Amino acid sequence: MMGLWPEPAELGLLTDLYELTMARAYRAEGMNEQAVFSLFFRELPGERNFMLACGQEQAAELATALRFPRAQVQRLRELALFDDDFLRWLEDFRFSGEIHAMPEGTPVFPGEPLLEVRAPIAEAQLLETFLMNFIHLETQLASKAVRMVLAAGERPVVDFGMRRMHGMETALRAVRAYRVAGIAGTSNVLGSLIHGLPARGTLAHSYIQAHGDELEALRSYARLYPGTTLLVDTYDTLAAVDKVIGLVRDEGLDVGGIRLDSGDLATLSREARKRLDEAGLDQVKILASGGLDEWKIRDLVAAGAPVDGFGVGTEMGAVTDAPALDIAYKLTEYGGEGRLKNAPGKAIHPGRKQVWRYTDGTGRCIQDEITLRDEGRNGVPLLRPVVSEGSPVLPAPEPEGTRARVRENLASLPPALLSMDRVAEPYSVSFSPELERLREEILKRY
Repeated sequence: MMGLWPEPAELGLLTDLYELTMARAYRAEGMNEQAVFSLFFRELPGERNFMLACGQEQAAELATALRFPRAQVQRLRELALFDDDFLRWLEDFRFSGEIHAMPEGTPVFPGEPLLEVRAPIAEAQLLETFLMNFIHLETQLASKAVRMVLAAGERPVVDFGMRRMHGMETALRAVRAYRVAGIAGTSNVLGSLIHGLPARGTLAHSYIQAHGDELEALRSYARLYPGTTLLVDTYDTLAAVDKVIGLVRDEGLDVGGIRLDSGDLATLSREARKRLDEAGLDQVKILASGGLDEWKIRDLVAAGAPVDGFGVGTEMGAVTDAPALDIAYKLTEYGGEGRLKNAPGKAIHPGRKQVWRYTDGTGRCIQDEITLRDEGRNGVPLLRPVVSEGSPVLPAPEPEGTRARVRENLASLPPALLSMDRVAEPYSVSFSPELERLREEILKRY
């Protein structure tokens, strides 16, 4: 169906117009030397103390497959902006450069390149919109999701957010980001099947309402789906809990849990747990949902609410508290010479870079340093080659391995950074003296 999903052949045109007009201008002026572009963000959004880099390795691999088939080039001709020479160049386009990127699931801080591209300038320019869009979305979603996971502690978090997400592509790609971040399951069936995150779900209030009797609705559903979780807040929450108890204790039905979706979740969960336990049903779990975010989850956990898991929808899927990340893709070198920008609040440092992470004797991260690419340090280098001469040089990130690495990375951060609120002392990130010297030298030249 036209316009439902972008076809692979259309991805080259899913870009800002000025990427194409600049590429033509570079070609017309004979500018074809190697350029370096750095992708980073300037500030942490909302109450974040770090972002979880996500999508950059997959985006780099997809960039190597970017094409402009003849049918799409003909569509471009309709704009009357491009000559035949440029259109033929597009038709033959193959990315020939190199890309360095941080590993998927790396905690990242302002100013640090998540990814750097080095290629002939027109090629590198054409990747800007695609890379920014792809990495922005998955980094935002993974960074929000990991806050839910941190707030919940050992209790699982399930994604219920598809229906209020900003578009179908977002809902689908979110599941991949959620798996990286440590989410336990998703209600999104296609996302589950594609990305391997377990499919999870209960039932809606409409099912209860459609029956003339709540007990009959609960009974019918439990018979159809042994071990299911039953929704209990359609009419009277605690009365419904008592009905579930009767179904399990008196009728022998297999019910795995109940879901609380409204009201005072802490109070209701305590009373529900009390009634279930008194009936000898300590195996029946309690799932909470309904407008939850990381702060509400944190408060429920801190209050000792007997909730065994959380279903999170809109707040995570729409990243409602901080829906945009100030991400940028900036030229830092052309023809072997550093390039920079000195606009207020948007200054950038020149050259190809490396990010070094330093730890103390216990493996705890203590600071990062951004250096020129060829500077040596004793820390851990975070940028690594993922594309060379236009071809991927690393396999695609393995989901479970990435998920495990996220857990290790979070455990190595200063504990204060795992808070749901902004810390008074942000994590230390500095630029190397050599990088600062180069920046000052170029500023004087301009």
